[in-house]
Amino acid sequence: MEKTENKKYKVLLIDDDEYLVDMYSLKFEKGGLDVSAVFSGEQALNKLRENHFDIIVMDLIMPVMDGFELLETIRKEKLADDSAIIILSNQGQKSDIDRVEKLSVDGYVVKASTIPSEVLEDVIKIADKKFNN
Repeated sequence: MEKTENKKYKVLLIDDDEYLVDMYSLKFEKGGLDVSAVFSGEQALNKLRENHFDIIVMDLIMPVMDGFELLETIRKEKLADDSAIIILSNQGQKSDIDRVEKLSVDGYVVKASTIPSEVLEDVIKIADKKFNN
């Protein structure tokens, strides 16, 4: 899938923190992305079963179903085989990063050390790399 200048990436943003979801949704939309947001792993699965997204940006720490479980289900059900999956989390420990890399994520951004405009740049850079290879 090649991105053209007038093609918007469709993004699914998954995080249980409403403030962060609102902030990143606004930042991503201003950056030219088409954003849908959900607040739980279960909501994310429902969205992914109904729609295709170019990019999935997700947190790891969420109640009920955490990001690891969500990723495992996405992979098992083949809900996003051709999507760029990017972890956006405060979990920066090597063990967490290693664990999600085994689930074939395309990128990992640590929220605490990245301002929203850098997150947007990283997300677009990771997606462009995936879709233009």
